Amino acid sequence: MSAHADPLAPWDPLAPEEVALALGGVAAPWWIAGGHAVAFAVGHPFREHADTDVGLLRRDQHTIRAAWPDWEWWAADPPGTLRPWPPEETLPAGVHDLWCRPGPTAPWRLQVMLDDSEGERWVFRRDTRITLPLTRLVRRAPEGPPYLAPEVQLLYKASARRPKDERDLAAALPVLDARQRRWLTAALARVHGVHHPWLPRVNPRSP
Repeated sequence: MSAHADPLAPWDPLAPEEVALALGGVAAPWWIAGGHAVAFAVGHPFREHADTDVGLLRRDQHTIRAAWPDWEWWAADPPGTLRPWPPEETLPAGVHDLWCRPGPTAPWRLQVMLDDSEGERWVFRRDTRITLPLTRLVRRAPEGPPYLAPEVQLLYKASARRPKDERDLAAALPVLDARQRRWLTAALARVHGVHHPWLPRVNPRSP
């Protein structure tokens, strides 16, 4: 493996169904994240996706390599420099983004995001005051892979608010129940303040 990788190299992402097939034997919890997670929550696709994101708890980071043992694995060191991830290395807390591909000339196939936890609670890495029981972190489609709870995925998306994030919010709002809306309302207000533009849409009673 070379010491450098081109982050602008093309992507040919695995489909979520391909990911689920490869990870079927992984004992640690994992989930589809990103826009695909919102689509699973909604129940149908509603936009195109440029990549496929998979979530995993940081404590389980070594388990996923077994699914693609012969692939190249790269870690994104802040602020985003890709470098090889040796099998024996346990990644430090500041690294939460992994890219992988079958070989040096192959397109990127998968992005893995490492999430933090304390005991049986997920911890939002951008603000550790925000937590959620692991039992509420992951959902499962009736005939599909596990996926990140939509309220958590929207919290991640609330910082960028790109056009695709706005589309994901609009699609996800009708499927959020009262508990999910309460959690997302409190999390948005704590992280971004009470004037975040998504708050009145998530909770019309917000300031």
